[in-house]
Amino acid sequence: MATGSSGNAKPQLHRVLKQRHLSMIAIGGAIGTGLFVASGSAISQVGPGGAVLTYLLIGIMVYYIMTSLGELAAFMPVAGSFSTYASRYVDRGFGFALGWNFWFSWAVVVAVDLVASQLVMAYWLPDVPGIIWSGIFLLLMVGLNAFSARGFAEAEYWFALIKVVAVVAFLITGVLILFGIISNGHAPGFENWTTGDAPFVGNFATFVGVAMIVAYSFQGTELVGVAAGESENPRENVPRAIRQVFWRILLFYVLAIIVIGFLIPYTDPQLLRTDVADIAVSPFTLVFQHAGLLSAATVMNAVILTSVLSAGNSGMYAATRMLFNMATEGNAPRIFSQLTKNGVPLYALIGSTLIASLCLFSSLYSPQAVYIWLLNLAGMTEFIVWLGIAVSHYRFRRGYVMHGHDVSLLPYKAGAFPFGPIFAFVLCLVVTLGQNYQAFLEDRIDWGGVVSTYLGIPLFLVFWLGYWLVKRKTWVSYADMRFDELDEIKREAAGK
Repeated sequence: MATGSSGNAKPQLHRVLKQRHLSMIAIGGAIGTGLFVASGSAISQVGPGGAVLTYLLIGIMVYYIMTSLGELAAFMPVAGSFSTYASRYVDRGFGFALGWNFWFSWAVVVAVDLVASQLVMAYWLPDVPGIIWSGIFLLLMVGLNAFSARGFAEAEYWFALIKVVAVVAFLITGVLILFGIISNGHAPGFENWTTGDAPFVGNFATFVGVAMIVAYSFQGTELVGVAAGESENPRENVPRAIRQVFWRILLFYVLAIIVIGFLIPYTDPQLLRTDVADIAVSPFTLVFQHAGLLSAATVMNAVILTSVLSAGNSGMYAATRMLFNMATEGNAPRIFSQLTKNGVPLYALIGSTLIASLCLFSSLYSPQAVYIWLLNLAGMTEFIVWLGIAVSHYRFRRGYVMHGHDVSLLPYKAGAFPFGPIFAFVLCLVVTLGQNYQAFLEDRIDWGGVVSTYLGIPLFLVFWLGYWLVKRKTWVSYADMRFDELDEIKREAAGK
């Protein structure tokens, strides 16, 4: 039975997530089908050198976004995360719009992953109706999230561990092939880095398009900020998880791209296959097959299934916690703030599940365009969230200093301020607005493609403007900023 809070006190989530859970949630957010499947598309469009450069550049951007989030989440660990920070340090309407858009986008992500699970399962059981698999996996996701936060975290821990093992096995296999320890009949050396126009292929427009693909691959890393609200010791555990992001990016993305670039020429048409249904010809599968592992497609299909389930599981968790937090702050119906005895926002979970189910059925029975629009909407919202994190951190730190507080008292201090958040904001904005700028350069503008790509922006602005029209004065000046958590941080430091 769900229970509410007594008096005016806000319901409190249970702090049950350990440091290993946060680390794997961050890792799981960084590894997905973007690495296992779409990485080949990046190499095919800009060459191996261009792909490495793009992954490094976007990786640095994500690193600064995560350090910004780390400073905010360690100072104020709440389930609302960037929505709460934006409301507190930028504009209340901005935070309101971030929260609602984030909730809806992750509910959509759950639906997208349920459809993807059908494609994966069709590899083994093509005659079984896909809707059955979607139903089974939806029940699994709801069950994992309904039990407790630890139930979700344990599932995510093992999902992420499987993906880590797959990437490490891939890197080891690729290196063994490169050094001739495992022979596939041909040692390419630097041949694939110099063939055709390699290592750098394409023009500026091509690089912007690939940057979008790469950035999509990294989406989900910000979930550690949402999970901070249920961490056992967020002021120590969140920074530890954040610090691992950059090195994980280097290991799991850049090294993987380097290995693929050495072993597979960018001209290989199979690299253009980017759908989860094409796992049999993903770059990971091709490299394993070069090593003589003929069952590689079957193994990688299983890994892709864990990636899909992991993304859906995380999406359900993120949407539920965001809806719960908005309800506790008065930005959503109060019923969504009620918790079970295990600390689960049950009604928020039910509400998120209903939206995911509606999106799932609309994508199954409506034209393919609806499915693409939902996917683009979810992706665009993630970019807006990243922009929001950068802006919130910049204004938080400036306000914190203006109020005379000591930066050394922060539980975690993001480095390279103010360069970090400014660099992340500018680069993220370029990638966001440049996703489909080619459409405006044609003789006839493809308005359908434009709307599909940028739909998330006007929807976000509608939420923001709507809040402003109702509340009017919503901007938070530096003078009005509050840093109430600092007293608690000082007490914790004094008690050590």
